[in-house]
Amino acid sequence: MPFSTIGCLLSPVNGHQDMEEQPPVLTTTLSPYHYRLATKFLDDKLLSLVSSMDELRQIVLLTDGMDTRPYRLSWPQPSIVYDVSPGRVFKVASQRLKGTGAKISRNCMLVHVPLESSDLQAILCEKGFKGDKPSLWVLQGLPLLTSIGLKDILFAISNLAMKGSILIGELPLCLLGTEVGNMATVQKYMEKLFMSHGFRSDVFDYGEVAKNMLLDPPSGAYENVLFLAEQLQLSDAQMESWWMHFERIEEEGDEEGFEEL
Repeated sequence: MPFSTIGCLLSPVNGHQDMEEQPPVLTTTLSPYHYRLATKFLDDKLLSLVSSMDELRQIVLLTDGMDTRPYRLSWPQPSIVYDVSPGRVFKVASQRLKGTGAKISRNCMLVHVPLESSDLQAILCEKGFKGDKPSLWVLQGLPLLTSIGLKDILFAISNLAMKGSILIGELPLCLLGTEVGNMATVQKYMEKLFMSHGFRSDVFDYGEVAKNMLLDPPSGAYENVLFLAEQLQLSDAQMESWWMHFERIEEEGDEEGFEEL
């Protein structure tokens, strides 16, 4: 995506997102370099996963409403990209992006799910999300975390995402209550938190990420953590399908037993 397209979301005065309709609720001192590094890491992981898994065509972006990924990344056909974000911010951002000519990949669909919805699980399903098909979730944006809460987000995803689905993202350590710079503590906390919701998780150090990308390491202590988690349990849709199958087998067994008598 050209810089002119991304630049439509920036204020010419201070260089930040100029969205008066909904100012940020929580901020961190994460440097621009950290943010670019995290975005590059998540983009690469996302594209690698969707290109290596043919059935992975449901992508859910949990964002601040200004995520340009639907427009600047090349999605496999056909894909459905769900953007879960504040409604007013998304409306303004999408209008500005479309004004620059930004478009989602051909034969793919972008569906917005307002963060203000009382039941995100129900709304996602109403808009076509299938809990018995693989899905990829991307979490990068503070407004959603401060509005819903990390544990509630994990609970919702664990109910919606089928076994084997992937969640990748970036989390501020201030929401985790862990010590800045202590990766061992962060890893242990993340493993416990995610496993309690049915996920196996891994965390990634910004310095190692930069090294693997052949980039200069970021300076200063990091205040966020990058992670990748895999869903280990069955989704609600899978459980419902399993119970229907089990009941059908029982009914067929009862009918065969009756005929033998």
